[in-house]
Amino acid sequence: MYRILTAFLLMTLLGTRAGAQRGDHLQPKPALLRLIDANLRQAVNQYKVLMGRVPADKLPKTWYVNGDRLETSDPGWWTSGFYSGTLFYLYEFSHDTALLREAQNRLRLLEPEQFNKGTHDLGFMMYCSFGNGLRLLSTPAYKDILLTSARSLSTRFNPTVGCIKSWDSKPWHYPVIIDNMMNLELLFWATQTSGDSSFYHVAVTHANTTIRNHYRPDYSSFHVVDYDSTTGAVIAKKTAQGFADSSAWARGQAWGLYGFTMVYRATHDARYLAQAEHIAHFLLTNPKLPADKIPYWDYDAPGIPANGGPSGPLRDASAAAIMASALIELSHYVQPAEARQYLDVAEQIIVTLSSNVYKPVVGSNGGFILRHSVGNLPGHTEVDVPLTYADYYFVEAMLRYRQLSTH
Repeated sequence: MYRILTAFLLMTLLGTRAGAQRGDHLQPKPALLRLIDANLRQAVNQYKVLMGRVPADKLPKTWYVNGDRLETSDPGWWTSGFYSGTLFYLYEFSHDTALLREAQNRLRLLEPEQFNKGTHDLGFMMYCSFGNGLRLLSTPAYKDILLTSARSLSTRFNPTVGCIKSWDSKPWHYPVIIDNMMNLELLFWATQTSGDSSFYHVAVTHANTTIRNHYRPDYSSFHVVDYDSTTGAVIAKKTAQGFADSSAWARGQAWGLYGFTMVYRATHDARYLAQAEHIAHFLLTNPKLPADKIPYWDYDAPGIPANGGPSGPLRDASAAAIMASALIELSHYVQPAEARQYLDVAEQIIVTLSSNVYKPVVGSNGGFILRHSVGNLPGHTEVDVPLTYADYYFVEAMLRYRQLSTH
């Protein structure tokens, strides 16, 4: 029944593609815009529920339904910036000052992290939070904090390896994860803001090394590449959160798609656009991508049904939301036929995530917007739960789609 209803929703909201005229490849669908506005209004109310649950000195990570329990983090955790970032996005949509005040208050917790040289995730932590705040409010202090954050992130770059180091823990030597592509946006912003080209050099060198060593011939990505820090040689290609070293961990593939799309935006270098399109082709033509476009947590997870039906391994709403946001941006940089294909999939993802399978009623789900994300299944943490970054990229995707009408 769910598959029938989803198919009907898709036909109603998206309409037929037959006879599409040249020039309409970036036109939003009015019915989907209405659905998105309803989603965003609901998200505002959900985050007001979440706001009432988060302790003043913590930041939200997830909600465990069975235990009716909110899990939080300290500001140094990699997801710490998504809560303020989502609040800023929802304020941008609603102009609700309660959301703005909460976002600003939580930024105070994050301020000391600008000096944190022990993490590669300052892009996630600081740019998704302070970056959105600066974009909306033009607060000078936010710019200074972001520039300091970019300097701190740059200290983790090893020119011999050509990458920013991800983790300092054993048994790794010099591990670099595909997620790290997302943190480059902070460095590109710092280049444009400060005029200091060293940030740009770090970012493009990291991107180039990632293309060379993280990607397989089919343009799927390894999760972790471990390097020799002295010679720069590759020691091993592994996974930490995927099914196997050789598998295509779903969120990692989405990070790569988003990351190289963003790098093209920052550089206008055609090789990064080509990389993003190759990754998109791997994902969108993958026979293991379900018809509703919400990926299983790993494209090679055991038990994936041949027909891509609703049964099988856990889905990952966070990977879907990241992919939708990336595809909407990528559609601006390609030819009309490809643009329409990318938007088709992004639209399908938004519609599916808008169903009651993934989007709960207001007041439930601990105040989070989406259900059914997978954080680290091999590590038995954050499995089939709401996640703060799933919310962030879902809201971002919907706002990006709304902005199509202004282009």
